[in-house]
Amino acid sequence: MNNSKPVIPAAINEPVLNYALGSVERASLQSKLKDLKQDHIEIPAFIHGQAIHTGELADIRPPHEISHRLATVHQCRTQEVHQAIDSALEARHEWSEMDFIDRAAIFLKAAELLAGPWRDVLNASTMLGQSKNVYQAEIDAACELIDFFRFNVDYASKIYEDQPYSSAGVWNRLEYRALEGFVFAVTPFNFTSITGNLPTAPALMGNTVLWKPASTSIYSAYFIYKLLEEAGLPPGVINMVPGPGAMIGDPVLNSPSFSGLHFTGSTDTFQYMWKTIGANISNYDTYPRIVGETGGKDFILAHSSADPDAVATAIVRGAFEYQGQKCSAASRVYLPKSQWSAIRDALMSQLDEVKMGSVEDFSNFVNAVIDSKSYQNIVNYIEEANSSTDAEIIAGGHYSSDEGYFIEPTVILVSDPQYRTMCEEIFGPVVTIFVYEDQDFAETLRLVDETSPYALTGAVFARDRRVIVQASNALRNAAGNFYINDKPTGAVVGQQPFGGARASGTNDKAGAPPNLMRWVSLRTIKETFVPPTHFGYPFHQTDES
Repeated sequence: MNNSKPVIPAAINEPVLNYALGSVERASLQSKLKDLKQDHIEIPAFIHGQAIHTGELADIRPPHEISHRLATVHQCRTQEVHQAIDSALEARHEWSEMDFIDRAAIFLKAAELLAGPWRDVLNASTMLGQSKNVYQAEIDAACELIDFFRFNVDYASKIYEDQPYSSAGVWNRLEYRALEGFVFAVTPFNFTSITGNLPTAPALMGNTVLWKPASTSIYSAYFIYKLLEEAGLPPGVINMVPGPGAMIGDPVLNSPSFSGLHFTGSTDTFQYMWKTIGANISNYDTYPRIVGETGGKDFILAHSSADPDAVATAIVRGAFEYQGQKCSAASRVYLPKSQWSAIRDALMSQLDEVKMGSVEDFSNFVNAVIDSKSYQNIVNYIEEANSSTDAEIIAGGHYSSDEGYFIEPTVILVSDPQYRTMCEEIFGPVVTIFVYEDQDFAETLRLVDETSPYALTGAVFARDRRVIVQASNALRNAAGNFYINDKPTGAVVGQQPFGGARASGTNDKAGAPPNLMRWVSLRTIKETFVPPTHFGYPFHQTDES
């Protein structure tokens, strides 16, 4: 019995390594990249801690080197999903009853392992499997995932400490129970940190989880599972079930024990799952929690008082880091006519320096998009812009899938602020610019707010403080993460809790207390030390005549 109240280690953000030429971390990571490329692995499902080989195999290839096979993965079928559900329900009682300190220790250990001996493994697997350059991998697969583990433990401890007032003779308490049933975590390809956070945040709060990683990130997901295993995660707490969406999702959402969805992915998929949950609502043992972060059509808006070089840099970094495959990536830009020439010159100058190619060449800023389907979708937008009289490609526009799925950083200039690429999510290295008349700034604020159904991230550039206040107020609901004089990407756990509303999701802010609160069900306990022994109250006394 643990009767102590240990102090949780203070959560601090993991320092970002720079991988400079000649550094120890650069040489170590380059060695790990070579090792992983030479070591073809078979990735099983993991159900109740056991490796499950289904024989339904799919290849894993680097998006930037499609001739090379990194691994093969065993995909689950309906029978494995039912086994995983049974495993989660079997593990639920012991895991939810485990003292929080012991649950927390697992994820704090995982953070330390990732900060040390596992750092190269997660970074290299993310670089190879998802075509991220070294810096994008470091801030994601290492630093952000470490931060999720550490800050979630810190936040959870404070949640448990939040207790009600007790009047004389009474002791009131709140019990933060795990949900009844299991949680379904559906994770995306674009952030290894999100892949790790979505199943572990509910698990930290005492829930057991079925985890479906995106097929295009299963390589790094495998190593996340092995990391958690080394950190001491018991069998059945998190069951990893790779496979096609419907094959996994349908039996999960049909299970009476389904109690929560933790999702990051496309808006269409999230809406389909929500509708399915709604249609099945009378079949569930409890009302499921639905938490989702979906798409974005994220903006940069510059005022005539903005610094042109800062705006140009925000466009290059915000739109083209990780090939624009961030739900927060800048995709539509509104620039004042008076600043357009200076911003254009700075933008073109910086783009001339951008290199594209393999992640193994650390000098490359841009790498490949994730797969052939995404590649073709992005190419279709570029080809349409090429043939449109309402659009002009002023940078990039070239692409090739001979060796990998490479698309140049592409800038489209439009005369119509409602042109298709200003409105639709592309999820690739394409940004569209509309130049407005300086005196139309207020009207442009309305355009920014109303053009897209999404409301994830956005940035405003201005030096005039009155303008910043005006834009912040006008765009209050247009972005869940709002940036002033900075690019609309790069949220840091503990500093900028991430999430958006409207069509961008439920805005439960991953890596923050509100998200963790979704994975508990509160029980109020009132204990009266000396209970009354008769029903009567003082007001029952008869008035004296």
